[in-house]
Amino acid sequence: MSRLSKKPIEIPQNTEVTLLEGVLTVKGPLGTLSKPIREDVSIEVKDNHVHVAPARKSLFAKALVGTYASHVMNMIAGVNKLYEKKLVVEGVGFKVEVQGKTLNMALGFSHPVNVDIPEGLTVVAEKNQVTISGIDKEMVGEFTASVRSLKKPEPYKGKGIRYIDEVVRRKQGKKAV
Repeated sequence: MSRLSKKPIEIPQNTEVTLLEGVLTVKGPLGTLSKPIREDVSIEVKDNHVHVAPARKSLFAKALVGTYASHVMNMIAGVNKLYEKKLVVEGVGFKVEVQGKTLNMALGFSHPVNVDIPEGLTVVAEKNQVTISGIDKEMVGEFTASVRSLKKPEPYKGKGIRYIDEVVRRKQGKKAV
């Protein structure tokens, strides 16, 4: 069994956690998150704590317990403080701007790349940095990874889209004889 699920998860002030008909709902000052819960995991909410335990004695149920404990922690943290990821766009002529609910990018292709911003996320583009924030950690990470995958950083000049703390290993290139 997971170490995360052995300890009860504390519910902070101004946060409400409810479990109805297999759906866990977390309400906080920044919004509401919901997640369906599998029958293999039992979740109990009592005394400002959430207890996650396996409902069955199977290996699969034991594996899911830690995952769901982590999901609950992320949901509680997300409704109290926004998750934020930053991307850096490097390259000559590479541009990023936000127009309404669309992220418009010029990434060295023959055409502009337009990506629709999902509901619930906030995207801000300043010079060569893109900041993606929201209350759902899973959605923030997934959208950030999909934007990065449009033009991954290449190892010779470092052009492309990378995370702000990502280190791109550079290669030397051809040598003149």
